[in-house]
Amino acid sequence: MTDHSTIEMNVLRQIGWDHWDPVGIRQTDDPAWRTAAADEYDSYLLHTAGMVLQSASQEAVAAYLDDITVINMGLGPVNGAIHGASVRTADAIAAYLRTRSNDARSSDTRDIR
Repeated sequence: MTDHSTIEMNVLRQIGWDHWDPVGIRQTDDPAWRTAAADEYDSYLLHTAGMVLQSASQEAVAAYLDDITVINMGLGPVNGAIHGASVRTADAIAAYLRTRSNDARSSDTRDIR
């Protein structure tokens, strides 16, 4: 399985912008807002990746993101849109980590003759 040292933050950030972004920062043209949001989002996305790496269920990962959106950011209550974004984010992060894991296994393959 992939460890944290091989996770590319730019990939996690893009997943966050594309699927989650509860505050809607991606819609702003102000780079300062995107930088400030990236700092905050990074910790949530890394925690999410860690949950996936520790084999947490998709529902547990999505529930964590729901809690961040509702409790930490005060954007609740959870509704279909919020939960759908959390599920899509959990799925995208899991898919990314599977790809990284598959890449690592492929590079470990040796030709034995």
